[in-house]
Amino acid sequence: MKIRLSAALVAALAAAGATAQTKWDLPSGYGANTYQVQNLQQFADEVDKATAGKLKIAVHPNASLFKANEIKRAVQSAQTPIGEFILSSAANEAPMFGLDSVPFLATSYAEARRLHEVSQPYLSNTLAAQGLKLLYAVPWPPQGLYSIKPVASTKDLKGTKMRAYNPATSAIAQSVGAQPVTIQLAELSAALATGGVDNFLTSSASGVDSKLYEQAKYFYDVNAWLPRNAVVVNQKAFDTLDRATQEAVLKQAAAAEQRGWRISEEKDGEYIKQLAAKGMKIDATSEVLKQELKLVGARMTEDWLRVAGADGKAIVDAYKK
Repeated sequence: MKIRLSAALVAALAAAGATAQTKWDLPSGYGANTYQVQNLQQFADEVDKATAGKLKIAVHPNASLFKANEIKRAVQSAQTPIGEFILSSAANEAPMFGLDSVPFLATSYAEARRLHEVSQPYLSNTLAAQGLKLLYAVPWPPQGLYSIKPVASTKDLKGTKMRAYNPATSAIAQSVGAQPVTIQLAELSAALATGGVDNFLTSSASGVDSKLYEQAKYFYDVNAWLPRNAVVVNQKAFDTLDRATQEAVLKQAAAAEQRGWRISEEKDGEYIKQLAAKGMKIDATSEVLKQELKLVGARMTEDWLRVAGADGKAIVDAYKK
C-alpha cells in the first residue's frame, strides 16, 4: 500500500512540476543579427536561469510570428503574452508613444536618457490603460538621413519617395514635399532595390544590419531623434506568474534596459565606420540640411505639445530643466 501511495505521490509531484513551467512566445519585427534582438535573447536566457526554468521565453525575430506593426496589438489581445515593438509606431493611439520621435527634441544619448526617465511614468500609465506592462525600453542610435542621391537641402527631397514607419516620419516627408511611403524595416532593402523608395530616416544600426548601403549611397548624420523599442507584457499574463517569478522578470528587464542603452551607444560609432567601409559617403557637416530639419522639428514639437496636453507640457518642462 505504501509503495502505491509513493508512486502516486511521485506522479502527482511530476505533474505539478510540469504544469508549473510557463512558456511565452516573444515576437520582434527585427532581425536576429540586431543588438535589440540579441539583447532580447539574453533577457530570455537570464529569465530562464533566474527562474530555474520555471518561465521559458522563446524569441521570434524578423517578424516571423507577427508583422512588426501587429505585435503590440497581439500582446494586448493575448494572442501572445509578451512582445517588442518600436514605440513611435503606435503614436496615432496616444501622444506618449510618439514622444521619442519628435525631431530634434532629444538628439544625443544623454538627452534621450533624460527624456526617457522623465516620461517613463507617463508611458507606463498609458500602456497600463491598454492592459500592458512596460518591462523595458532601449533606443536605436540617432536617426540619420539615407539617400540614393546627394541631398544638400530639403529642396532636394521634394518630389521624392521617402520611407515612413510612424506618424512622425510621414509628417516630415509631407513637410519637405516628399511622398511618404509606409515600409517596415524588414521590407526596406527590397523596396530600395525595386525603386520603391528614394530616401529615409533610420539609424546607423539599421543601415548595417539590413545592408541598406547596397543601394543607398549617402548618409547624413543629422541626429534627428533616438527611437526606442519597448518590451511589453500582457498584464493578465504577468499576473498569473508567482511573486518570485515576477520579481525575476522585472530584475532581468532592468538589467536588459541598462545593457541595451550601453550597447546602443557603443555600437553607433562602429556602425557609422562600417557604412563608410561599405562605400557610403558619410556627411556630418550638412548644416543647411540640419537647420532646415530643425525648423520642421520645432513645428512638430509644438504640434505634439498641443495634442499631449498637460502631461506633455509637464514632461517637456521637466526634461528642459
